[in-house]
Amino acid sequence: MEVNCEGCAGCCADWRALADADLDGARRGDYRPLDDVYRLVALSRADVRALLDAGLGDAMRPRLFAADEGVTVDGHTLAAVGGRPVFFVGLRKPPKPVAPVGAEDAAWLPACVFLDPDTLQCRIHGDEAYPEECAAFPGHNLALDVETECERVERETGDERLLDGDPPDGLDAMRLGPQALGSKVFCYPDPADLAGVVDRLVADELTDDDRARFVGAAAASAPGTADVNRERMATDRERARETESWVGAAAGEWAARTDETPDLGAAVEERRGAPPTPGWND
Repeated sequence: MEVNCEGCAGCCADWRALADADLDGARRGDYRPLDDVYRLVALSRADVRALLDAGLGDAMRPRLFAADEGVTVDGHTLAAVGGRPVFFVGLRKPPKPVAPVGAEDAAWLPACVFLDPDTLQCRIHGDEAYPEECAAFPGHNLALDVETECERVERETGDERLLDGDPPDGLDAMRLGPQALGSKVFCYPDPADLAGVVDRLVADELTDDDRARFVGAAAASAPGTADVNRERMATDRERARETESWVGAAAGEWAARTDETPDLGAAVEERRGAPPTPGWND
């Protein structure tokens, strides 16, 4: 597998506004995300714990799913297992001034919290907290013969992005079906606690506490089951809620400045302590 990522970030930024084609086909099905986050990377339990340990608990957000049958909260029927709403945990995508997929001019587009808006590189690439799915992408797509984001960008722009379409050797096993429960698909143990939270998720108005409660539940989940260790859930929820990293501070500033010309560059993040990226010369 070989990809050409320079000037792209198609897998890290929401570039739907720049595309002529409908890119939302993957969002259709029996279980429909309640949010509108494009390409939310589903973090594993190990990813969630690694981000917490790295002091980046405020970098994560949940995804809940609408279903025809399940648990009703705030008027929404949520997909559930044993009466417990199921959810993913992914990375937040605040608006940033970015020019992905070869665009000439920057625009305010939702982009991964770890994406450097200037270099379009990941600030934690290669770190211990770098998510498993990001490291493998687009390997799992290639293994399943599913279209990659690289190919979508190629179709829209004509740029060559997927240089070698063979799945990489040593690709980690995908968590599909029941084995995903507790390790990538989590169950929230107390549906009643989500009153008001679901409405805020749909309105894209989640609070730090809202996000932290799901981070805590994911970190405390038991692989292969819907069980959650209540003591660890409370501890990790508090850890996430008390996190004050450069990620959360920068996300707040980006959101407050979207009425300005989108040419602010990476200074917003780096002056708050964000790690630099190497650039493409290296």
